[in-house]
Amino acid sequence: MAFAPDKPVIVQSDRSILLETDNPAFEDARDCLASFAELVKSPEHIHTYRITPLSLWNAAAAGITAEQVLSGLDRYSKYEVPQNIIAEVRENISRYGRLKLYRPADGPLVLESEDALLVTELLNQKTLQPYITGSPDLKRIFVKPAERGNLKCALIKLGFPVEDLAGYVDGAPLPLHLRGKTLSGRDFGLRKYQKESVDAFHAGGTNQGGSGVIVLPCGAGKTIVAIGTIHLLQTQTLVLTTNTVALRQWKEELLDKTSLTEEQIGEYSGDTKEIRPVTIATYQVLTYRKAKDSPFVHFSLFDEGQWGLIIYDEVHLLPAPVFRATASLQARRRLGLTATLVREDGREEDVFSLIGPKKYDVPWKVLEKQGWIAQALCTEVRVRMPEEDRYRYAIADKRTKFRIASTNPSKAHLCELLIERHKEDNVLVIGQFLDQLKVLSKRFKAPIITGRTPTRERQRLYGDFKTGKIKLLIVSKVANFAIDLPDANVAIQVSGTFGSRQEEAQRLGRIPRPKRDNTIARFYSLVSRESCDQDYSVKRQLFLTEQGYRYEIITEDQV
Repeated sequence: MAFAPDKPVIVQSDRSILLETDNPAFEDARDCLASFAELVKSPEHIHTYRITPLSLWNAAAAGITAEQVLSGLDRYSKYEVPQNIIAEVRENISRYGRLKLYRPADGPLVLESEDALLVTELLNQKTLQPYITGSPDLKRIFVKPAERGNLKCALIKLGFPVEDLAGYVDGAPLPLHLRGKTLSGRDFGLRKYQKESVDAFHAGGTNQGGSGVIVLPCGAGKTIVAIGTIHLLQTQTLVLTTNTVALRQWKEELLDKTSLTEEQIGEYSGDTKEIRPVTIATYQVLTYRKAKDSPFVHFSLFDEGQWGLIIYDEVHLLPAPVFRATASLQARRRLGLTATLVREDGREEDVFSLIGPKKYDVPWKVLEKQGWIAQALCTEVRVRMPEEDRYRYAIADKRTKFRIASTNPSKAHLCELLIERHKEDNVLVIGQFLDQLKVLSKRFKAPIITGRTPTRERQRLYGDFKTGKIKLLIVSKVANFAIDLPDANVAIQVSGTFGSRQEEAQRLGRIPRPKRDNTIARFYSLVSRESCDQDYSVKRQLFLTEQGYRYEIITEDQV
């Protein structure tokens, strides 16, 4: 291929991909790359992606072929794609499905491959010995049924993702129908992309479906996808979510949009322990134990209901103990919901193996263009630190530096200017440090929600915000996840969790619900200039940049 200077991409032999943002084909190239590569960094002019085995396996699981990946690279690349990249794309994508897990009628669980040498290699892997019982030939390996999940985790670490076709147990039946109108009288039906999500997960009822992750932006209706899936399967369901407020919002949605009654929906939280045909539990209660070395008191919930479906809300936050429990739940259908597959603990491979591969994904900007989520503008405001804080910062250790920069008192004045500018809007001020948030709450005479705020008080404040009785709400990181505040249209982030990409996505996710008056959502991130706060902000912005958002960077003098 001849040199094509008008194209925006350079593919390099170290698996990195450079993308020029100023090129007219930038958006199309970005959407192409996002389907099979991971964004690594995103400064103003050149974005860097990386092709990884996991990114290619997720692409393969979603039905993308090696030829489609290579065709996309060739379409946008200035130079010929390096031969080693071509070979690695073909090799990694071919690995997905080379091992298939299935269960013959009335037979044992079997791992199968057409590659006799691969089977021989696996039989001699010490890490697999606890999970297998032998091999009748060089095509099949017998697997202990209870070790289905552990085997998949071990195999992906060896570089061989398993296509799990072993099927699922049928849970207890749960007849229900979707309402054509909600209880408030609004028309209700699944949007096109929500139906596509349900269909991609279900895969026509074949064993190729039934486990996997749906990736949709905050505000795009992931709960509705779950409701559509419950309706399609008509089976008893366990829903796991992040906190009690989110749990009760799930219950409200189920009552509002399905024929399920109060008596059919159970709450399993710190307050109440109900097991009903649809039971909604929090991760916090599931991971409770009396002492560090004690067993998890409530793990029995996984076996106490005849669940045909388990739904993992905000799957990128799934606690490690729940992974361990999920390893033994591979015979039940599993649906993960998230706005981002990024996990700050690096356990994306465990999500792939234990919940399932990515089944459906829509870029945020696509839904924004279609009007399903509000247009959002992101602004990073760089703030000077007072002289005395700059001195303290200079001599502090790494962790203290972060706190000093994050709680920069100059941010309070800037926050005041932005709140005044948006006094007619519905504003959330979000932060990491409680002392900082309490000062802001007192300064602006605004209510504050933290982890210590009782659930009933949280629900009252969220309700007052929804109705417009409150126009300004101060919230800690407890509001990052699974909280529905549809009328919030301005978020001011005063501090964050180091370089957490998924947190940045979730915080923007508080404001993109479509607005009745089509107003633009505004997301401000206040960052201390020339500090680790600024360095971490670059990392936090990665995911949103990948989704098509650009940060306008201004100084405090420009506010």
